[in-house]
Amino acid sequence: MYRNILVALDGSECAQRALDEAIRIGARARVRVVLVIDSAALSSYPAQYRVTVREEGGQALEIAYARLVEAGIDCETELAETRNVTDTIAKCLQRRAVAMRADLVVMGTHGRTGLRRLALGSVAEAFVRRATCPVLLTRAPSTPTP
Repeated sequence: MYRNILVALDGSECAQRALDEAIRIGARARVRVVLVIDSAALSSYPAQYRVTVREEGGQALEIAYARLVEAGIDCETELAETRNVTDTIAKCLQRRAVAMRADLVVMGTHGRTGLRRLALGSVAEAFVRRATCPVLLTRAPSTPTP
């Protein structure tokens, strides 16, 4: 059904569920897993911290790649970075989706509402608003309140 699937990875549990879903539906597709680093947000941090973020992103992509290969899925990974202070993770993901002619984008969402969403923003919401192909959003399982 889908030929090209983009999976947005960010290290969160909901992004891992997005990867699980892509594995479930991507048996006959080519899957590209993209992790975007917000360069502008990291610019005020020490250089070593920025190196660490890139290394951890690369490790997350290696783990995702291994899972996809184990599932027999044709795949590739990409560590991308925003271009400048006006660029966003959502815009960067959109460029990647267009460039690869994605039939589907699978990404996690934290499902924040109210003040938490206002304060933290929503990459998923920003992406969906400008999407040029179908988007499948996944959420991490809700944790029971004690």
